[in-house]
Amino acid sequence: MATYTTEIASDKLVSDNPIHQRLLKAYIAAKSLVSGNLLEVGCGEGRGVEELLDQVDSYLGIDKIESVIVDLKKRFPEVDFQQAVIPPFEGLVSNSFDTVVSFQVIEHIQDDRLFLEEIYRVLKPGGKAIISTPNIRHTLSRNPWHIREYTAKELEGLCDKIFDKVEAMGIGGNDKVWSYHEENRKSVNKIMRFDIFDLQHRLPAAVLRLPYEILNRMNRNKLHKKQGSTVTDIKHDDYLLVDNPDQGLDLFYVLGKKS
Repeated sequence: MATYTTEIASDKLVSDNPIHQRLLKAYIAAKSLVSGNLLEVGCGEGRGVEELLDQVDSYLGIDKIESVIVDLKKRFPEVDFQQAVIPPFEGLVSNSFDTVVSFQVIEHIQDDRLFLEEIYRVLKPGGKAIISTPNIRHTLSRNPWHIREYTAKELEGLCDKIFDKVEAMGIGGNDKVWSYHEENRKSVNKIMRFDIFDLQHRLPAAVLRLPYEILNRMNRNKLHKKQGSTVTDIKHDDYLLVDNPDQGLDLFYVLGKKS
């Protein structure tokens, strides 16, 4: 069963298209970087399988949502999927994967350092990990599903403590992408003007999740109705891999383990 929420953007809902294409771009950018035995941490509804399976020798996808894993096993019987709440990566052998990808996951993890340490542990010597996460400098409101978000410098500092090589990049976009983002910002600010007591930062995350979901869905539908083809015409090619992570809507880091 598909999971249609604003936090797990769908390729089936037209109003989600800009977010879906943004998430898809990370996998497109990773294609030339993955090889051998691949682990995806937080495989979601299978974007990575569709894009990366042909590039690797084996593919293991793990995710905490059991219904997602059940659906993926039916769609991709040749791929290994496991339900797991991480970190740690229980049952995964050290030095066993050539590549690890984990996109839009670390912001959900309470112990982010252990999360990265576990990725390092399961990587083979000479292996690489590719991660992405929202750039907090371009976040429009508090996301109650996220434990934290990072500046480029903060994430680079954390990764430097664990990995032997850190290549910091970002996923930005062309004028079409930034125009949508600006309209989104204006629309979100109109909603946030009613939050005169800054409740989005004062209330517990669990209390905020339902109103966040309702308002976020309303906002995306509103943007689609207002902008029409501007929303539906955005493609992954409109999102650009940029050398300066500060210029990215998302941070995109390639992390290395020495041989």
